[in-house]
Parts: sequence; structure tokens; C-alpha cells
Amino acid sequence: MAKKKVENNMKITALYCRLSQDDGRDGESNSISNQKAILSQYAKEHGYLHSEFFVDDGISGTTFDRPDFQRMQRMAENGEIGTIIVKDLSRFGRETIEMGRLTQAVYPSLGITFIAIQENVNTNTGTGLEMMPFYNIFNEWYAEQTSKKIKAVWKSKADNGERVSAAVPFGYMKSHDNPKQWIVDEPAAKVVRHIFELCLAGLDPMKIARCLEDEKTIIPTEYYYRIGRKTSHKRPTNPYHWEQKTVQGILENRQYTGCTVNFKTTYVSFKVKKTIHIPEEEWQIIPNTQKAIIDEDTFERVQELRKHRRRNSATGKSSIFAGLLYCADCGSKLYYCASKSINDGKEFYRCSQYKENRGSCTIHYIRDSVLKELVLDTIRKVAKYVEEFEPVLLYLFAKQNAYVKETAIRNMKQNLEKSKRRIKELDMLIERIYEDNVLGKISDERFYRMSANYEKEQKELLATVEHDEQTVKKAEQEKVDLKVFLKAIRECTDLKELTPTIVNTLIKRIDVHKSEKDENGIKHIPIDISFTAVGIINIPTEKELIATMKEIQENPLKTA
Repeated sequence: MAKKKVENNMKITALYCRLSQDDGRDGESNSISNQKAILSQYAKEHGYLHSEFFVDDGISGTTFDRPDFQRMQRMAENGEIGTIIVKDLSRFGRETIEMGRLTQAVYPSLGITFIAIQENVNTNTGTGLEMMPFYNIFNEWYAEQTSKKIKAVWKSKADNGERVSAAVPFGYMKSHDNPKQWIVDEPAAKVVRHIFELCLAGLDPMKIARCLEDEKTIIPTEYYYRIGRKTSHKRPTNPYHWEQKTVQGILENRQYTGCTVNFKTTYVSFKVKKTIHIPEEEWQIIPNTQKAIIDEDTFERVQELRKHRRRNSATGKSSIFAGLLYCADCGSKLYYCASKSINDGKEFYRCSQYKENRGSCTIHYIRDSVLKELVLDTIRKVAKYVEEFEPVLLYLFAKQNAYVKETAIRNMKQNLEKSKRRIKELDMLIERIYEDNVLGKISDERFYRMSANYEKEQKELLATVEHDEQTVKKAEQEKVDLKVFLKAIRECTDLKELTPTIVNTLIKRIDVHKSEKDENGIKHIPIDISFTAVGIINIPTEKELIATMKEIQENPLKTA
């Protein structure tokens, strides 16, 4: 034993310290400074030389994927370490299996002495080894219980309308008066708004990243370093190098609309910290918890635009209508056709199901220049209509929307009640046939067949009820906001040219019909433009306007 200690004293004595956020709640006793003092004193008193500290601060003991722990392991495997000393076993780790493997198999095979001061464990002298497995089990149990308590605290906070994540997104900062409250960080918020504007202008995340780089816009990490805000990321060598995933994260962050989003992710278990993304329908969304940087309509419009991949043609050209054009007959998308053989100004769109007359649809064809003229003319007319008769537009929209929503909700509620009644009936039927089977009125074979059919029907109904209840809840809470549409369309009365931002802000979908000839033999192509928030706008005739104005006076509706 003494010979082994002498040999080990020629090597490094590793003094390992670890502290996680949960351990820090125990106070100064587990602090890094306290651990260092205890370890230094023990090594000095017991004659362990060449000591070196290995410190992992802020990392859970349930994982051994810790930077300084891994550094210590590499040195141990290289034969550089003779002794490892920890304040207590929980500082080394809180995972029973790996703790046992390292202390009882790996370190003995490497000739390393492992010491835990508090539990009086010393693998060189053999003391404390019989109790070590029980200490490890208790430490893991403690970690599991702590994890459960933290989850319970999160749930309690969420139930009380509080956010559970401490991470503050780029564009916000914590209020000095109330750290739980986020306030707008205007310089960063300006960049966030610019990113959404670039997306509305038709740029994908990669192009937005390159645009920000060209504009010398500093990335979030560099911004945090410059204003003195804490961040876990290292300071970048290039402060202007935006990553595509950073832009994507900003565009997908619903919290910019002023809400709090809880429970977007979870872990596999308290020991396996692999992140699991929770489906969006299961998120908890708490509205109006901080001032919005991006309005709801703009955010939803951006999400809709990002669903449609926008590809440049072989010539590098792209269309401002990409992802918006559909065939009015078959519902397929229209493809943008531009090549070196097609002269500028002659680019066109064609139904994807036409396939040179070998597909399932007839040709639906429209030139890009013609489409731009038709859309520009329609937007001008709608803008003029809104400028002169905005109350009429709002009244007709509110009347139609309220009727459609009310009818849909009423029908769905009726189906829900019907399904719930049937579920109760099935419970009674299953109970009845069970009693009949016990009393010998029906055979076991017949009972199993009938109960299987009833249970299958009930399972399908339960799934339908759950889906319909969510749909009704969403429909009842949904509120269509016209502010963005009205603000944008008011500025288009004297519109001279279409821009990607105007198109993406105002238009949700364009359906292109097959070409027709009028009574004079002139061919024209009908299109239906669905505007965001309001759908297709049919401008009333003079007679219809007069009738509607009279109806508004007699039967006013809330329109805003």
C-alpha cells in the first residue's frame, strides 16, 4: 500500500470539484471555493503532492460529459494521474452505474487511488468500499427527486401564467425593476424587425444571413459582449458572421409577438439530457406577457411564407409570386418558367400537372408580366375601395366571418355532444355484455368479439372528441386582426410597382383559371386573389354599396 502511494505521489493528484445549479441551493458548503479549500487541506495533511484542480461549474452530476472531468479522464488514461480526490461522492457524480464502473473497475485497473473525503472512501486502503454503492444509489435518488421537484415548480409557475424558461431571446432584456418582466431592447429589436422584413421581401434564412453580413450587422453573441450581457457562447472571431440557424430561430420564435411559450422541449429523463421537441399543439402559450416586437399577423404571414420553398431558376431569376400561385381547376401549384432561351419579360407560369398535355390537367398558362399587371390593378382597386368605403368592407367581412365561424362551431359542438353520448352508451354496453358473459347468457367468444368492436369504436370516438374539442377551443379564441392588411392596403392607392414585401404582406393565394375569350374574341385569364385576413374581396356595385350602407345604419355590427 505504502509503495503504491509513493508511486502515485510521483504523479498528479487530481482535486475534482463540481457544482450544479441545484447543488448551489445547499449554500456555501458545496461552493467551488469551499470544495477547493477542503481538498487542498486534505491533500496537504495526507501528503498527496503535485495537486491540480479540475473544476466543472454549473453542470449536473447525472452526466459525465463535463469538460474538466473529461480532461481529467484523458490524463488518467495516459498515466499522468495517480490519485483522484473529491469532497464527497455526489461531487464526483450522481449516476450509479457509471460511478461503480469508474471507481471499481477503471481506476483500479489504471492503478489510480480514488478518495471521497466525506464518506471516508479510499480504494487504496479499502475503507468505505462496502457502503459506496448505497451512497451512489442515494445520490442518484436525490437527483431524481430534485428533478421531480423542479418540474413541479415549473408546472406551478405555468399554471399561474408565468414563464418557466430563464432564457431571454435576442431583442428583449430583463427589467431592472422586475427580472421576471421582459422589456424591449431596442437596438436588438431593430435587427429582429429587419429580419422579418427581409423574409417578407422574399429572402430565405440563408440569404437573410448573407444580407446581414453584408450590412455589417453584428450577431447576437457579439452584441451581448459589447453591452456586457452574460452569455454561454464564446466571443466570435467574426462579429458579422450570421448562421442560417440563428436567423431561423428568430423567425420561428413566437415570443416576439408578446406572448410566453412554455414547454417547447423536455428531456428523455433526469439522467439522459437529450432534448425532445414537444409538438406545437401541446405548447402552453400565455398571451400579452411583454410588449410585442412583431405583430401577430406579420408573424403568421412569415410562417406561411416559409412553408413554401423558393427556388431560383437556372438563370438565377426568381418570382415574387413564388409559393402563391395555384391552378384553379386541379389545385396544383404553378411553376415559374424562366431559362436562357426565354427573353426577359417573357417568363411565364404553368400548371405543374399539365406536363406537356400528358398530365392530369389542361394547360393553365400566364405570363409573369401579365400577372403583375393584373395583381397591381386589383390591389389599386381594392386600395381605392378601402379608402372610400372602409366601413362597408369591415361590415361585410365581419358579417360573413361571424356567420361562417358561428355555423362551424355550432355544428362541431353538436357532433361533440353526439360523440360523447355514444361513448357513455358504449361504456354501458360493455358493462352489460360483461355481466351477461358472467351469467352465462353469452359465450366467451361472442363477448370478446363484441367487446373488441365496442372498444375499437370507443377509442376512435375518444380521439375524435379530443381533436374536435381542441378545434372548437381554438376557433372560439381566434380573433382575426385586420390592422396589418388595412395599414398596407391604404398605402397602395397610387402604387406604381409591385414589390415582394407588398405581395407577401397582402396576398395569401392566387388561383389562375384557364384562359377565356370574351364576346369580342379577345383572350383573357381570370385570376382569384385571396388577400391575407380577408380572403377574396368582391368590390360591390354602386347599387350594392347603397344597400349595404343602409343596412349598416339599420343593423350595425362591430367591425374592428
